[in-house]
Amino acid sequence: MHMGLYDRPYAYDDRPGMQLQPPRTATMQLVAICIVVYLCQLFIGDAITNTFHLVANWFERPWRVYQLLTYGFLHSPNDIGHILINMLMLGMFGLHLERRYRREEFLTFYLTAIVFAGLAWSLVEYFVEGPHVVVNAVTGQPAVDPQSGGPLLRWSPVVGASGGIAALVVLFACNYPHQQVLFMFLFPMPMWLVAVIGVILDARGAVARSGNVAFTAHLAGAVFGFLYFKFGWRLSEMWQGKLGNFPLKPG
Repeated sequence: MHMGLYDRPYAYDDRPGMQLQPPRTATMQLVAICIVVYLCQLFIGDAITNTFHLVANWFERPWRVYQLLTYGFLHSPNDIGHILINMLMLGMFGLHLERRYRREEFLTFYLTAIVFAGLAWSLVEYFVEGPHVVVNAVTGQPAVDPQSGGPLLRWSPVVGASGGIAALVVLFACNYPHQQVLFMFLFPMPMWLVAVIGVILDARGAVARSGNVAFTAHLAGAVFGFLYFKFGWRLSEMWQGKLGNFPLKPG
């Protein structure tokens, strides 16, 4: 059996004057949020992207820690395929995993995976890659920093849910290794092989440092998904346990 988008997470009413209800599953709510944010990026402009994307040196300004989560809800405004593929995969794998792990645990897993992937990417980018030289679009020469007189350096930001998606793919493969899926929507393949191919391609891209893709975030998400399955973590229970150590006192 090939897995597809056969789930229907929306509520329908056959009575006259029916109204479309909001999505009931956490998966489709995440999809809806990403779509709304993407539309805001398109129509409001760069202000949203520049505020909520993730840059590797975020910890130099600790109040920007929120970027470790918010970048996962942004996508490239110049590449609609970026959000289409991510949301398609979120729907395909998220709906199944949400049913298996339940809403609260699924949400905790997905959001933690985004933070983990963003943290791993920012550490590698900061300590290995470093800032990039800004090139003048007109002359093709390195731009000059007016303060230092040297080349103008800038940290490249990252956006996208891909780290969280990679975690979902690996977790799904661990739970359903022999489930047949259409790789690249064309070739039937067992899920374990799809996950292995994805990890190999991301590892190759990370080593080659090729393209404009955050391969490190993908790999970190994949590792997180595997560790989650391997050790049987239940993150929602872990968080509740930690919060339970700090009981609130009535004022």
